[in-house]
Amino acid sequence: MKPAGPGGDLEPLPRQLLLPGMPSSEAEASLGQGVLPGLDDLRDLAPGDDPELAAVAADLTALDGDGSRMATAIRGALDMLLDGQHTGRYRWDQLHKTEKTHAGTLVEIALARSLRLADGTALDYTIAGVDVDCKFSHRRGGWMIPPEADGQVMLLVQASDEDGTWSAGLLRAAAENLSPAGNRDGKRALNDRGRAAVCWLHHRAPLQENALIRLPERDVVAIFALSSGQQRVNELFRRAQRMRVSRTVVATVAMQDDYMKRVRDGGGARDQLRAEGIVIFGDYAGDQLLASALDLPRPGPGEFVSARLVRRCPGHDPYARSIRLDGADWLLASAGNPAGPAPVLPRLRFTLLGWQPPRWQGTGRRRW
Repeated sequence: MKPAGPGGDLEPLPRQLLLPGMPSSEAEASLGQGVLPGLDDLRDLAPGDDPELAAVAADLTALDGDGSRMATAIRGALDMLLDGQHTGRYRWDQLHKTEKTHAGTLVEIALARSLRLADGTALDYTIAGVDVDCKFSHRRGGWMIPPEADGQVMLLVQASDEDGTWSAGLLRAAAENLSPAGNRDGKRALNDRGRAAVCWLHHRAPLQENALIRLPERDVVAIFALSSGQQRVNELFRRAQRMRVSRTVVATVAMQDDYMKRVRDGGGARDQLRAEGIVIFGDYAGDQLLASALDLPRPGPGEFVSARLVRRCPGHDPYARSIRLDGADWLLASAGNPAGPAPVLPRLRFTLLGWQPPRWQGTGRRRW
């Protein structure tokens, strides 16, 4: 840019390249200015000028503003596809090609049930009186648009356990948003303009964690190397400490119909790991409060968080978070702390006034 002229405005340099979103002027043509190569089309984007797409977005936002219902439906569809309880699979790359193709159908059905979407006339759904087609991709930007959806509103969904995220957005499948050439079925991918024009309802939102993806490969191998379902579940909670572990992961590791029995008190992992100092917090309200007090991840519905505890001794950090159980203060164990028996987690306590949570005690530190 040249220095400011008499009016105070900066004067553009001849042949200066503009990025999308930079202000332009009538003088561009006379000065020979242009955008960077490959970005010419993006300058013409005009979001918000599609009333049908806006109506669909408003309806979906009203149905599921925070995206929790969509997230649960997508997680369930992926888990159904992997079928870990019967196959032991937990990764996308363990699926056959035909199964990956079927993922889109499962996601489409799961979203329809979760959001109670009406069937479409020619496409998947009717939302706000508009026919909407749903397309799923494991890879960002990998959606393929069929010929029957040309010009229609698309609900584009993407999810990946490896990334731990999911996204959902809307796009009009107009010709200018699609690649000119299609595959053998006539399906076309989004071009640069199309990918930039997606109206995101939820973008890279957290997907419920798959602990087996987060664990180092050597730990996963060690878990699955054990012969019995109970041994595998025990090893899972030994190695996946301080992480959220879903019921689906437990089912994948146990590979048994009664997989939840492998966690519970009465002979399950909670009993068998107590001698090693490991406790397993579940989705009970009391367990959630105790886990939060120790600054552990709060287990959500159908989730568990394991951790090794140690009784507080004079040499421990006086400001470390602790909980009061069995008449003693307990804090998270470090690698150098010797193993010892863990306390029994209390269940909810009810009174005539309802459930009474434990109170904070102490002055120099927080404890239950």
